[in-house]
Amino acid sequence: MPHSTTHNAPASVSFWQALLFWWKLGWISFGGPAGQIAIMHEELVERRRWISEKRFLHALNYCMLLPGPEAQQLATYIGWLMHKKLGGIVAGVLFVLPSLAILIALSWIYIAFGDMPLVAGIFYGIKPAVAAIVAQAAHRIGARTLKNNLLWAIAAAAFIAIFAFQIPFPIIVLVAALIGYVVGQYRKDFFQSAAGHAATASSAGAAIIDDHTPVQEHARFKPMRLAGILLAGALLWAVPMGLLYFVYGWEHTFTQMGWFFTKAALLTFGGAYAVLPYVYQGAVTHYQWLSPSQMMSGLALGETTPGPLIMVVAFVGFVGAYVKAVFGPDSLFLAGAMAACLVTWFTFLPSFIFILAGAPLIESTQNDLKFTAPLTAITAAVVGVIVNLALFFGYHVWWPTGFSGFGSQLISQIDGIAVGISIIAAIALFKFKANVIQVIAGCALLGLIATLL
Repeated sequence: MPHSTTHNAPASVSFWQALLFWWKLGWISFGGPAGQIAIMHEELVERRRWISEKRFLHALNYCMLLPGPEAQQLATYIGWLMHKKLGGIVAGVLFVLPSLAILIALSWIYIAFGDMPLVAGIFYGIKPAVAAIVAQAAHRIGARTLKNNLLWAIAAAAFIAIFAFQIPFPIIVLVAALIGYVVGQYRKDFFQSAAGHAATASSAGAAIIDDHTPVQEHARFKPMRLAGILLAGALLWAVPMGLLYFVYGWEHTFTQMGWFFTKAALLTFGGAYAVLPYVYQGAVTHYQWLSPSQMMSGLALGETTPGPLIMVVAFVGFVGAYVKAVFGPDSLFLAGAMAACLVTWFTFLPSFIFILAGAPLIESTQNDLKFTAPLTAITAAVVGVIVNLALFFGYHVWWPTGFSGFGSQLISQIDGIAVGISIIAAIALFKFKANVIQVIAGCALLGLIATLL
């Protein structure tokens, strides 16, 4: 349907028509949350007119308050709004499924053939780019969030806490939320959130779900319906976790992955970059499922595939189970694929529960959401944590064998080509506003040329 400014709403959309769109969206949702939300806005608000601007932004504001990938949650919300629970589940699953399949294939190629000169050269160029990409993420979030000295102080304190004292990420989040809550009671102006997505200047016309469309029966808040969803969600988590425990034991890699990524799913305030430090602390430092270098490769693969960036957890699961050969040396791929599916389940299950349980309340009230002060403080802390992540990635790329001493000795141990690629990536991102995929592709080519020469 071409873009239209007519006042007549388009014909209703069947479940199967919507399913085809969600399937297509899963394959084209590149560009991180901002890009994915822009695609949905263009397709659903402007082009197809399935939902109005106001209702779209109302749903988005709720998703932005939740832990988890906001773009995937927004797709789930709109799918649920249009076609009840099944519509929401289908929209959310199809948003993730293509990227899961692609990442399983790419993870296998990386871990099985990573020593080949072609593959090694590509990743040699990609890893320095990742350090620049993470630094740009910190800058982007900081520019939107750090609007006063208090927020700058929270970001700096978070950086020092994790960099100098290795304080766990969940504690940093909780302390920041507490600061935001307490100070916000007295100085709400400190926490005027600059986050959000601007509305378009002109209306696309009447929509199927328009500004004044009455709340449908399935979207009305009912306590018994909420209780049923929470019970179903608890069972969907407890049954697979219980099976892992009784079949493999608590210390098994699969069981620990399920428990760890459940916690990670509840800490992803502020998007995937916010939770990456926590995933890094757990997967690399604590459990040692993969190395820092492998983690950077996974982040690069996550950046270049469709779907939420937090899908990097599938790479973490695949590599961890593959390297540890949890099914024995003859079933490495099977172990990796099963781990990737497991961690995806435990990471995304809470997102579906948040939407199916909370959206009816949001639709029924349709009031402005509160509690922005703790969330703004958390986002400020996240900026400091992401800066630490960028430095950590830079250290492992620029000094791949580690460093010792000072001055000339320190300089002699640096990988000059890696530093040069990071600088080129930073210039492309900050000065020329190149997108992430262009930067990764260009740096991959540079790395391949450097390796072959």
